[in-house]
Amino acid sequence: MTDTTLGTPDQLKDPNYTPPLAKAVPLGIQHVLAMFASNVTPAIIVAGAAGFGFGSNSPEFPNLIYMIQMSMLFAGIATLFQSIGMGPVGARLPIVQGTSFAFLPVMIPAVAGQGTAGLAGLMTGIVIGGLFHFLLGTVIGKIRFALPPLVTGLIVLMIGLSLVKVGIQYAAGGVPLMGKPEFGSLAMWVPALVVIVVTLGFKFFTKGLTSVAAVLIGLIAGYLVALAMGQVNFGNIGRASMFALPTPFKWGIEFNSAIIIGMFFMAFISAIETVGDVSGIAKGGAGREATDKEIAGATYADGLGSAIAGVFGGLPNTSFSQNVGLISITGVMSRHVVTIGAIFLILCGLIPKFGAIVSTVPINVLGGGVIVMFGMVAAAGINMLSEVTWNRRNMVIFAISLSLGLGLQLVPTALQHLPKTAQILLTSGLLPAAGISIVLNLLLPEELD
Repeated sequence: MTDTTLGTPDQLKDPNYTPPLAKAVPLGIQHVLAMFASNVTPAIIVAGAAGFGFGSNSPEFPNLIYMIQMSMLFAGIATLFQSIGMGPVGARLPIVQGTSFAFLPVMIPAVAGQGTAGLAGLMTGIVIGGLFHFLLGTVIGKIRFALPPLVTGLIVLMIGLSLVKVGIQYAAGGVPLMGKPEFGSLAMWVPALVVIVVTLGFKFFTKGLTSVAAVLIGLIAGYLVALAMGQVNFGNIGRASMFALPTPFKWGIEFNSAIIIGMFFMAFISAIETVGDVSGIAKGGAGREATDKEIAGATYADGLGSAIAGVFGGLPNTSFSQNVGLISITGVMSRHVVTIGAIFLILCGLIPKFGAIVSTVPINVLGGGVIVMFGMVAAAGINMLSEVTWNRRNMVIFAISLSLGLGLQLVPTALQHLPKTAQILLTSGLLPAAGISIVLNLLLPEELD
């Protein structure tokens, strides 16, 4: 329910209105709490795929702390691009940016088992993909037709399905424990299940911020259980410094065609996702449609934020839908509230000890949260597909796209004779499903029934 002490109804719908500071600061921190767990998780997953993630004894482990820092720092910077704006960049709406899950099916195979050696190609691809994403802002209104609910719903569903395996692996103990007796033990599953149960409880039996931030609350509960079971290691906190600036091209520059192609494709998908979030904010917060200028500005900010993040070792970012929901709950449309949250994120991103604290979360605890998050992503895709008219044409598009996308991911050796670049792209699951669905949707006649 809207707090009337924040301002008049007309003021609360105005993105340029600034609530009293005593009210604006807590509202800004609410936005951070709503997105925090989802924002740092992709960096943790990429580091885990590379071989220096949670539970790893790799000497490269400090790089995970750095990547967590960059997730916070550039989520804050990209949010400032959206809320404050810079020329044509930014929607100047209360849009919160965060690290995107959508790119994970491309990023995981790109770095798998390579340690930090795989990060040069990944970060270079992110920079180039971000610049391409930026350019999409000039044409975004003209290409939306290529992604109707059938295609976008399938893509979001595939993102969730492609990543559920990661959640189960983490909950059971993670890759470092695979093949050992501890993997899948009750000691691993208990904290993970606590996360799931507490998250569901707060999500469906509470309202307001506690419902929006249910995953974070669940992770805290699971963390406390893991702490009581002796699974939390605080060793990295003491070794982390109090303040550090980001390093440009920390792992070097390397051009990998598979990663670049994947980033181009996912930039296209992410841009459409942002269009939906901008429309949702304008309609839910201000009771109007988003303008073309706002949509283009938001897309520019998406791309610029991702490109700059890649320069300094961060991952691609996008608008966060959970914060769109929080605006509907609070009724506060002020972009300055989001700016306060962005400043808080930037400060956290400059303090390595904060990243070190996050890195103490046991991998099985994170697994419980990841299962919920990726399950919710898949469910969001199903919800989008509910808008589809299921005639024979649409069923054929869905069936072929899902079967080939999911099948190639489950049996990657089916493409072992193809060039390495093609293998990385086609076994991601998401890219073949998305590509096939887009092409078939454009080629098959609407009257096919």
